[in-house]
Amino acid sequence: MHLQQGMGERRTFANRYAISVRRVVASERTETADMQLGITLTFVAGAINAGGFLAVGQYTSHMSGIFSAMADNLALGAFGLVVLGLGAFVPFIVGAACSAMLINWGRRQRRGSQYALPLTLEAVLLLCFGIFGVIFRPTPESGLAAVPLLTFIMGLQNATVTKISGARMRTTHITGIVTDIGIELGKLFYWNRLASEPERPAVMADRRKLRLLSSLLGSFFAGGVLGALGFKYIGFLACVPLALLLLALVLPSLAQDMKPQR
Repeated sequence: MHLQQGMGERRTFANRYAISVRRVVASERTETADMQLGITLTFVAGAINAGGFLAVGQYTSHMSGIFSAMADNLALGAFGLVVLGLGAFVPFIVGAACSAMLINWGRRQRRGSQYALPLTLEAVLLLCFGIFGVIFRPTPESGLAAVPLLTFIMGLQNATVTKISGARMRTTHITGIVTDIGIELGKLFYWNRLASEPERPAVMADRRKLRLLSSLLGSFFAGGVLGALGFKYIGFLACVPLALLLLALVLPSLAQDMKPQR
């Protein structure tokens, strides 16, 4: 009896876990689900960006810097560096396009896991990157060959979150997040002289949005710290926990879609 009761409790816990996680990547979005997914993915992006720098000697989500460097190198006649820049820039665009294709395919197939599909691909690619690094132990110089893979992953993830949140959130770069935080802080500390200007609407900050943006910023930073420490001490194996985190998010949704329809 105790054995059956224990199995029933474990089954109940597993069901609750699956239902809870499915909501995070569900096609029908809620504000809570967006926040949970955004915080998780900014953590992953921060870890990949900072850890990837230690692995290949280049940040892989900073498209503004990469594109500016391409312009500088073209002006200086350093055409080889322009080609290297394109090798990072183009895969980011391809990754974003791939995300849109997977999501739209899932939507047309009426799959509840439409948003889980690109995240599954991201998890698989992270695992491949980690395993490749453990087996071949590339140097930062030879590891430059992995830059297109990492920028593809960044583009894939950023486009996925953009689609999920209706362009309210980005996860792989901080410029937009910090800008929006500054805007909301400007509203928050604005002095509304309502007594002398009763006919004018008050300037009010969106405190909920400010909390979300601050959470994303903190999550990216925390991911960067842990990602850098992970690559410093365990090398490419640091990618494995990130991939497993993503798989833990998407597997319940994929499993639900694989069940036969009654």
